[in-house]
Amino acid sequence: MHIITTHENADFDGLASMIAAYKFSPEAILIFPGSKEEYLREFITQTLAYDYDFQELQAIDLRHVTQLTIVDSQSSAELGSVAGCLENPDVRINIFDHHPDTHGDLSDKTAHIENYGACTTYFVRIIKEKNLVISPKEATIFALGIYGDTDSLTHLDTTPEDIYAAGWLLEQGADLGVISHFLRSALGTAQEEILHELKQAADIFYIQRFPITIASLTLPHYVNDLSLIVKHYCEMENLDSVFVLIATENRIQLTAQSRIADINVGVIARDMGGGGHATSASATLTHTNMTEAEEQLIDLLHLHIQPQPLASEMMSSPVISISPNISLQEANATLTRYNITALPVMDDTKDIVGIISRQIVEKAMYHDLGHLPVNTYMSTEVETLDKNAPLAEVQTLIIEHRQRLIPIRDEQTIIGIVTRTDLLNRLVNDPANLPKDLHQETALPSLKRKRNLNSLMVETLDRKMILLLRDIGEIADGIGFNAFAVGGFVRDLLQNSANKDLDIVVEGNGIAFAKLLTQKMGGKYLAHEKYMTAIITLPDGFKVDIATARLEYYEAPASLPMVELSSIKLDLSRRDFSINAMALQINAEYFGTLIDYFNCQNDLKQKKIKVLHNLSFVEDPSRIFRAVRFESRMKFKIADHTIRLIKNAIAMNLFGKSRDSRFLSELKYILLEKDPLPSLLRLAEFKIFQYLWPDLRPSYRINRRFTHTISQTRNTIEQFEKVAPKEKFNKWMIYLLAIFHSSGTEELNAFCLRFKEDEKHQRTLLKTKYQADALLKKIIHTGTMPTSVFATLLADTSNDVILYMISIARTTALRTSLFDYITNLRDLKPILTGKDLMILGFRPGPQFKEILTALRFGHMDNILADREEELAFVKENFTAANLQS
Repeated sequence: MHIITTHENADFDGLASMIAAYKFSPEAILIFPGSKEEYLREFITQTLAYDYDFQELQAIDLRHVTQLTIVDSQSSAELGSVAGCLENPDVRINIFDHHPDTHGDLSDKTAHIENYGACTTYFVRIIKEKNLVISPKEATIFALGIYGDTDSLTHLDTTPEDIYAAGWLLEQGADLGVISHFLRSALGTAQEEILHELKQAADIFYIQRFPITIASLTLPHYVNDLSLIVKHYCEMENLDSVFVLIATENRIQLTAQSRIADINVGVIARDMGGGGHATSASATLTHTNMTEAEEQLIDLLHLHIQPQPLASEMMSSPVISISPNISLQEANATLTRYNITALPVMDDTKDIVGIISRQIVEKAMYHDLGHLPVNTYMSTEVETLDKNAPLAEVQTLIIEHRQRLIPIRDEQTIIGIVTRTDLLNRLVNDPANLPKDLHQETALPSLKRKRNLNSLMVETLDRKMILLLRDIGEIADGIGFNAFAVGGFVRDLLQNSANKDLDIVVEGNGIAFAKLLTQKMGGKYLAHEKYMTAIITLPDGFKVDIATARLEYYEAPASLPMVELSSIKLDLSRRDFSINAMALQINAEYFGTLIDYFNCQNDLKQKKIKVLHNLSFVEDPSRIFRAVRFESRMKFKIADHTIRLIKNAIAMNLFGKSRDSRFLSELKYILLEKDPLPSLLRLAEFKIFQYLWPDLRPSYRINRRFTHTISQTRNTIEQFEKVAPKEKFNKWMIYLLAIFHSSGTEELNAFCLRFKEDEKHQRTLLKTKYQADALLKKIIHTGTMPTSVFATLLADTSNDVILYMISIARTTALRTSLFDYITNLRDLKPILTGKDLMILGFRPGPQFKEILTALRFGHMDNILADREEELAFVKENFTAANLQS
């Protein structure tokens, strides 16, 4: 038996989420665990009485419940008697909630928790993504859930996703008249009486300069719609915050409202066993009396309400700064002199133009770049704050946006600097200001840097992939390794796209782990000892890359990396771009947990390609190719600062210094894209071509002819793939040959030698170019010829040769003839077979091939058309001397 339920004193968000969950599990039973808000009861009676079969709890044998879906709650205490089925030994529990800070006692179950203003918003998002059809009535119900829990989209916790969902529901026919009617805020007579009593019972406490209103009442019966009463009280009296405690015969209800960011009532309610939003929250207390409840509330208010320090109270002054024009070596002397780790860079007008860190300066000097000016490698994306900015804004810039220091201004003048040390000192000296995650005893990243992606994995990945990840994680658990899926797999997952390239990083010996995986899962592995990596080929042919969490350092600019063992955090910090610097833990206990140390999700959301440190392209210039490829393929944009670093690396002539095979590898990846032209044009925009192939004659440049050639190559390949999808060819080779079509084999050979191309590929490239160029020259020199002669010239040529010829052919007629040959004429067979020739009396032997070839050419030259003409042709052209006697 499958039950769908919500919390006691159910509201519209609980109802809407239940119905949305029911849409995905129509076999389930809908049950309210207890009371419902007054307007909700009215809505169900008037509107839903015959649409949904809500069952009474008394009619259900909870011992038979095998699956329980809970919406808008994570706590068993809010389920009333329904919580009894939690004791069933095999019950499966699914949680859908929108209170990420609540952490109820059921949060460790299969949970789908999103930080939205309403739980219904999550379900609407899934309904949209799956293109499910909803009726206008369902749209109205879902809209009631969102409007009801966000106070008609005015709560401070309302997110853009709530607004998008509400707009979409209106498009689906949601009735605003029904919504306004059932969300009306007028109080009834009994509620007015309770409101009057609250006013009489209220006291005001001043905690850290904030006025806090607390009202305590004892009433004979449980109060429905208490949140509506408290909301009216808060609005009528214009209160910043109010906490109401109502004691009935067996419980105490806490309901709280806040209209200022400094007082998060959701956190306080959570510590009293409940939860909610920062602006509206509640809790139910049992086994306590009013005096104890009031004392607990006052203690929590003192703990959680702290005056936020201002930037001017935290900053260091006077400001130590440097000019953007001094050398990195001089900057290093200043950093050492004052024993600081970062410096603001200010121009002659005393305006902030950048930040330079000791880490970047020391790395630059290690690579003998100390003579360059500071403005070459300083970070230019710098935000300043006003002197009255609160702690929260300082934390956001330093922790979430990773800014090393924050210039503080008074109007237009920089008066001080807030550093990471200043922030840390403030937090440590005032524990109440510490982020809640620092109180938790866990090795995992903070909550803002980790979230569980189980639901996204189920929506995006196929079952086979999920089971493979689980198996790998369990094997890692067996030997005490932490295992993570990393890179593009995680990036694409966050974009709701399945990436079939699975890269696994382990904190431990990756080669030993690969060997163990192969023993347990079958297949084979190939190890690369130098880089501590391995490739596993599973029995079904699927390949998994295994790597050791490692830290790379570079002995010189553009050199190959040296490798040392490391942790996952340091491994991610060496990645090429922030969008690829996330991991997904797959160990059983933390399966599906996203690891994001560098706020990479923000760059992914903004579709920005950013390097993780300013010397990234100096250490590995091939990353420029990767940035360009990602920008084109993903329709992203390389960030302005990253573009500046690309130009710096190119100006250093790092390509000219290196014969690195990585350049050609990255170029191949570009040429394997569906359309490599945008990436090639972008490389030309960065003026990289002269470094790629300086031996090319004539000096190669991007012009209309180049664009036409690459476009023609793309069209040829696309058309061939469409007509002959099973045919094999080397796509990157054809593009590379098209680029080199105006040069000789000497230049192509020099290119291959320069970038250490594999000898087999080198021979294939040279052979293909030589053969194709010679054939084109001969065809053009011969001029018009019978089709059979044309086919004879092209006999025994590979797909690569023909496709390259089509790509560079100057006339439409020649391209058409070549394409017709590769798709039709090459495999053309006569109607008569060897068996037919034997019936005609011919002996098997070399003459068979002569006859069949003649018939094939006859069809090519339009001399023959059918079987009868073929028979007549054979009898006419092959004499009786060939017949059996």
